[in-house]
Amino acid sequence: MWFNAMQREWQLIRQEPWLKAMLFFLPLSLFVLMWWIFSQGIARDLPVGVVDLDHSRLSRGLIRYYDASPTLSVARQFSEVEEGTALMRNGEIYALVVIPDSLEKDTLLGRAPSVTVFYNAQFILIAKLINSAFVSAQTTYAASIDTISNMVSGTPIPQQALGQALPVRNQITPLFNSNSHYGQFLVSAAIPAMWQIFILATTVMALAAEQRRQGLLTWLGQHPVQQLVSKLIPYAAVFILQGVLFLWGMYSLLGWPMHGSWSILLVAQCLMVIACQSVAVLFFFLAMDVTRAMSFVAGFSAPAFAFMGITFPATDMPAIATGWRALLPVSHYIEIQVQQVNYGTGLQQAVPQMMALAVFLLAMGLGILKMLVWRKRQPEGGI
Repeated sequence: MWFNAMQREWQLIRQEPWLKAMLFFLPLSLFVLMWWIFSQGIARDLPVGVVDLDHSRLSRGLIRYYDASPTLSVARQFSEVEEGTALMRNGEIYALVVIPDSLEKDTLLGRAPSVTVFYNAQFILIAKLINSAFVSAQTTYAASIDTISNMVSGTPIPQQALGQALPVRNQITPLFNSNSHYGQFLVSAAIPAMWQIFILATTVMALAAEQRRQGLLTWLGQHPVQQLVSKLIPYAAVFILQGVLFLWGMYSLLGWPMHGSWSILLVAQCLMVIACQSVAVLFFFLAMDVTRAMSFVAGFSAPAFAFMGITFPATDMPAIATGWRALLPVSHYIEIQVQQVNYGTGLQQAVPQMMALAVFLLAMGLGILKMLVWRKRQPEGGI
């Protein structure tokens, strides 16, 4: 029976160009595109602007330190703040530095001058990189000035003068991304978010194909639940294969670190596929129309990447975002993926998220219930 169902679905997929694209071409193409976008791994030479109101030897040296940072590139220098602000709003530069007109004077008098940096914090990753680069460049420049000052004041040994200028030095070592490769950080989360959309949309499209070709009542026949399950299984097999290929591409082909259990991760993927198909079934039979069902899919899954808790901590999200996050299967799956890839935890730590994914079977039950109620109300020869 299952072999016949597989054969039937394969014939249907061959006749439906969009189903074929959603199952085979688009997921692979988007994976390659995402990897290509972030393949460099580290952001370099981000354009920034400078307003130098001091025009002194110290201000020019500080600008050179900014430009020497591998993250920053001083692309423009302005005479007025308004010019730089306009370019930053247009996206031509990512940050604007304003050096006060009293920089050298305050430094020579032993005061602490204030250099102001403006950047758009809505670009979360870029803002973090820019802030870190500016702090590093400015701290290094200030330490060099203090070191020279200490040597002039009577500390002839350079190491001792540097120690007085910078008594506490920070060393930041990322625990799970030692190279600070933001491709590992973003792509490994973006792929499951897109995968969820593909599973939801493809499942709705597969059900809509039956509605369009022969009508749901004819297709469901005398054994509607069996028909539905046999319909979903072939697609679930393809979705799971997609997930395995994505994992192989990221953690084997690209060589990104993987510290946990493949078996736990694969079980989580299977539960993720079933959960997404359950939600898709519920959406389709609630709407009974492919357009409305796809609207549900878009509205439900579009915020997935933002609500997963990867780029923004889930603990700081408002109640609405936290509730929406709990309704997304990928939010529970990504926690297991992070646990296995980064921490190498055991099955016990993954059980709560696996149970949360299993709860989505309730959506399948509600969808089946809606289908049976609708079928019972239809006269013979209905849609």
